[in-house]
Amino acid sequence: MPQTAADRFPTKHLPGVSVRELPAAPRSQWSVIGPGVIAAGVGLASGEFILFPYIASQVGLVFLWAAAVGIVTQWFLNMEIERYTLATGETALTGFSRFWRHWGLVFAIMVYFANLWPGWASSSATMVTYLFGGDATWIAVGMLLVIGATLTLAPVVYTALERIEFVKVGLVLVFIVVAVIFAISASAWGDLPDAVTAPEFPTELGFALMLSALVFAGAGGGQNLVQSNWIRDKGYGMGRYVPRLVSPVTGREEAAPDSAGFVFEPTEENLTRWHRWWRLANREQLVTFVLISFVTIVLTSLLAYSTVYGVPGLANSVSFLQVEGERLKELVGPWFGTLFWAVGALSLFAAAMGIVDYTSRLAADVLKTAYLRRFSESRIYFALVWGLVGIGCVVLLAGFDQPLILLVISACVGGLMMFLYSIMLLILNRRVLPVQIRPRSYRVVALIWSVLLFGVFSALTVWQQGDRLLDWLK
Repeated sequence: MPQTAADRFPTKHLPGVSVRELPAAPRSQWSVIGPGVIAAGVGLASGEFILFPYIASQVGLVFLWAAAVGIVTQWFLNMEIERYTLATGETALTGFSRFWRHWGLVFAIMVYFANLWPGWASSSATMVTYLFGGDATWIAVGMLLVIGATLTLAPVVYTALERIEFVKVGLVLVFIVVAVIFAISASAWGDLPDAVTAPEFPTELGFALMLSALVFAGAGGGQNLVQSNWIRDKGYGMGRYVPRLVSPVTGREEAAPDSAGFVFEPTEENLTRWHRWWRLANREQLVTFVLISFVTIVLTSLLAYSTVYGVPGLANSVSFLQVEGERLKELVGPWFGTLFWAVGALSLFAAAMGIVDYTSRLAADVLKTAYLRRFSESRIYFALVWGLVGIGCVVLLAGFDQPLILLVISACVGGLMMFLYSIMLLILNRRVLPVQIRPRSYRVVALIWSVLLFGVFSALTVWQQGDRLLDWLK
């Protein structure tokens, strides 16, 4: 009996996949725009508003090359994650769990540990105090409760998140246009080519800081993995057969499929549809995630370079933005500094919502697929959302100020996670998918580069942060 496409999928730990036709791809590129915007929107957080601008304020624009390297590497990673979901309707974590049942749970736990500290909500709340005053802790608690309520009451979670991140990205881009006109100096534009002609790796700022910026430009950690979930809810490829996450309060649940996923036979018609889907998905990531992330990093770095370059005593934290805002008020006008803080606060709040969503979404998918098949994924998801919100509120009200243990865990776990799933994506897509849709040689090389980059980052981070962690535990 000839082997079918479904026979390639391991079934020891999860049910097999069903064979179905690949849905036709839409004719318009605009109809698939969304997942990359969400990825860029969630990723436009401390790296774009604090980390790279801080580096520019200290050493100039000579490290911007790292943003390009990090974002392009993540584009290749995102596309391999999307490849599996486009072809099967399963998330990459479900694919990993086919080799060992608990792989998905391992990654879900790692993502949770990396995001236990509600840093984005706290940073957003701090920027709100620059505008209106108040207690940043209680403002952050209120933000977390609003995030929990929004994700609970939205009839279709993906749709609500997409709209919020679209608004955020739009506001950031409008602000950048205004900054280009009023705030970025001619000398800053003149020094921009230094990023290419005189690149540096300024280790005087700390090797861990530099390498973190290189690796986590754009997204990083568990955020790349959730591309599977977002494109599935958008209806990409075989994901069209999988129910979307809906609110248990206001949404209407769709029937879950009997199989874990689907696969199509590599017929001529299906392959034609596949190539169309693949082109659309690649373009969507390029013109949204890659372009938005890189342009934002470059222009926020130029803004910092124009305003606070050489100012002594700047902190690599949200307080850096207070100094930059005050400087913008002096150089451009009070209105511009206020606009800067308002956009920053909204941006970090939207990032916090995206982080709560993807952390809970990844874990809910794993629990539903491998452990709790009789339970509703929506209800698992919302229990996890409120669990993360509750933990965040406890951490904030207990008075912890960015506890070292959580920061060290986040840094170590993020790099280790990316190292591991770079390897597993290479194995998964080369072993399970039909030959005709497996990654080509140059994409295999990109995955190998990703393994090396994140492997080195993980080892160096653990080595450098280990002493600090041991000191904290004493």
